[in-house]
Amino acid sequence: MSIRKIATTSIFASFAISAQAHADFIGDSRATLGMRNFYFNNDNRDGSAAPTKTEEWAQGFMLDYKSGYTDGTVGFGADALGLMGVTLDSGKGRHFGSTMIPSDSDNSAVDEWSRLGLTGKVKISKTELRYGTLIPKLPILVANDGRLLPQSFEGGQITSSDFKDLTLTGGRIEHATGRASTDQTGLAALGGTHESNQFDFAGGDWKVTKDLTAQYYYANLDNYYTQQFFGLIHTLAIAEGQSLKTDLRYFKTDSSGENSTGTSGYRISGYTKNGDGEIDNRTWSAALVYTLGGHAITAGYQSVSDGSSFTQLNQGSLVDKGAGGTSLYLYTDRLIQSFTRAGERTSFAQYAYDFAALGVPGLKASVIYLSGDNIKTRSGDDQKEWERDISLDYVVQSGALKGVGLGWRNGKSNSEAARDQDQNRVFVSYSIPLL
Repeated sequence: MSIRKIATTSIFASFAISAQAHADFIGDSRATLGMRNFYFNNDNRDGSAAPTKTEEWAQGFMLDYKSGYTDGTVGFGADALGLMGVTLDSGKGRHFGSTMIPSDSDNSAVDEWSRLGLTGKVKISKTELRYGTLIPKLPILVANDGRLLPQSFEGGQITSSDFKDLTLTGGRIEHATGRASTDQTGLAALGGTHESNQFDFAGGDWKVTKDLTAQYYYANLDNYYTQQFFGLIHTLAIAEGQSLKTDLRYFKTDSSGENSTGTSGYRISGYTKNGDGEIDNRTWSAALVYTLGGHAITAGYQSVSDGSSFTQLNQGSLVDKGAGGTSLYLYTDRLIQSFTRAGERTSFAQYAYDFAALGVPGLKASVIYLSGDNIKTRSGDDQKEWERDISLDYVVQSGALKGVGLGWRNGKSNSEAARDQDQNRVFVSYSIPLL
């Protein structure tokens, strides 16, 4: 074969490989436009401060693009997440705390806000590395999605499922963007006013048997805390449509770096045993979930040690007023309270029903009641609180509105350690596939 023919063959082979790689990257891509219409009403009715009421209504858009991977042993891809919020109704007198809509220079709600997140990704076999915008859902870090737009983080994360029945995860988070903000901040624990830019984590889920999963995670927020999590989840199949799930969780959180020395700016807020803002906490919980047909009954107990409150990432004390808002991997993390104060002991029970069992698919409802006592604060050692939440959801199953979701959340909290609050959230959501 002549040199010219060899060269021509090589060019066409390279073009074919390139075209195949391009086809995998583009052909496996997915894009959706998510829309959420959200009404939020939170009423503080007592306390030493003047009563405040937040009442806002906004429309959110989320353009989520996920590429495929280029062909080959090592695959490359890129994702993009565009978020935009539009204020429909709010006022200076009803916009308080920037919990859903960012504040303008005069503390009124902005008319609109947006942000763009980009993520590069690399995949080898069943191991994936992502760097850029992340929305983690891990026991040691859960991105909050309780308002119009979700909280997001910036950093790198690697996830591997190469080992049978074992999923390993690790990474580093460096920045956060609050659910009511367009700006990145550093990281902190609640009460901390100095930013950290290093949250390292690693852990995994091991499916011991088809019914039993064991979890372990480790996290370190530089100059604030180290945290270990141990979890066991077991599901016992009793009969068809009948099961009992046992969920055990334990968190061990200790001070680290500047928080250990009591350095101002790295101290957490709330009660600590020595009054120095040092993190020292053990939190454990046990929950049983009994399911029978459409019925699900949950009963559980949670105990928080009295060295300090339960602690995870929370940027609410930083300068950016919209940086606050956090979610916790706890059954007690509810609409209003989280029941994680120092010394707190909480009993909780929930009843949920899936109306598909009655021939109404898409309709679900639940009610939960939580009661906490033995709370330690700077003003008392045995304070109490309770909360009752109602949840109702429906997804249209057919017709022109198929896929449209409607939801209502109602919460009422009475607390000796915080202000009494009533809260309502009403939302309509819909997702349109673009690719």
